[in-house]
Amino acid sequence: MAYPLVLLAHPLPPDWLASLQGHVRLLVGPAQPGGFAPHLLEQLAEAEGIFSLLTDPITADFVSHAPRLRVVSNMAVGYDNIDVAACTHHKIPVGNTPGVLTEATADLAFGLLLSAARGLPKAAMDARDGLWNTWSPTGWLGMDLTGATLGIVGMGKIGRAVASRARAFGMNLLYSEKESGASPALEGAQRVSLDELLAASDFISLHCPLTAATRGLINESTLKKMKKTAVLINTARGPIVETDALLRALRENWIFAAGLDVTDPEPLPPEHPLYDLPNCLILPHIGSATFGVRRRMAELACENLLAGLQGIPLPNCVNPEVYRS
Repeated sequence: MAYPLVLLAHPLPPDWLASLQGHVRLLVGPAQPGGFAPHLLEQLAEAEGIFSLLTDPITADFVSHAPRLRVVSNMAVGYDNIDVAACTHHKIPVGNTPGVLTEATADLAFGLLLSAARGLPKAAMDARDGLWNTWSPTGWLGMDLTGATLGIVGMGKIGRAVASRARAFGMNLLYSEKESGASPALEGAQRVSLDELLAASDFISLHCPLTAATRGLINESTLKKMKKTAVLINTARGPIVETDALLRALRENWIFAAGLDVTDPEPLPPEHPLYDLPNCLILPHIGSATFGVRRRMAELACENLLAGLQGIPLPNCVNPEVYRS
């Protein structure tokens, strides 16, 4: 019996992929991230399934060279690396892995918020470098959380989980969404326009998807609408924030600080000047990086993949319209 060929751009721990054994012929690329290696692309014409990571572009041209493709399964909540319209045109369902990383990403977002608000990286470096000579009443001052206002841009599952954590710290909550009624109202939080949120918030946390409408949402104009004491947190997607504008805002003290788990470009080159700023904390996109979450993401991606190969609806499908015709 010939098993369907599935392409996986980069290796994952075998136990994460255990459910695929005996069901597919898995061809795996090298460890280096950033798309499908040439020897995998040579097999596109025979591939029936794609197991992709968020660093793997699935373009219209890619899909056009895969006439036997029956499913694309993305090991991520976001799917901006995939041309979903092209997949839909070719009747190919696209799967993602929502839900399982909500709490871990919310934890990290709030950890970034706390670290940026209190300037923890600089304080730790100063202690290490011998600048901690004695207790100082005016040394290493940060921002208060209790009674402060947190503005959440995009009130999806992760945004709501961040809101839950903020309540425990005694914060007031505002939120903004592009579409009215995009999600149920959040008790104890006030829905406002983006401009109102930017002007009134002490902390701003981004949780919207990357779309044409949100690309560059945080730019020179919107940064200047924030308080000079504001802290910006981005655990969503890098291109939502214009990097050059943020660099200027932090250098010229338009805002107090920023905490980033995602950047544009990604990864941010080590020589980038953002790294040199004491009021900017940058992490290497680790929002979902816990042992349990990453394994469950892979398992969900396997479930989507196997469903697509069996011709049944994906448990988590981002283009369900493929099943309506």
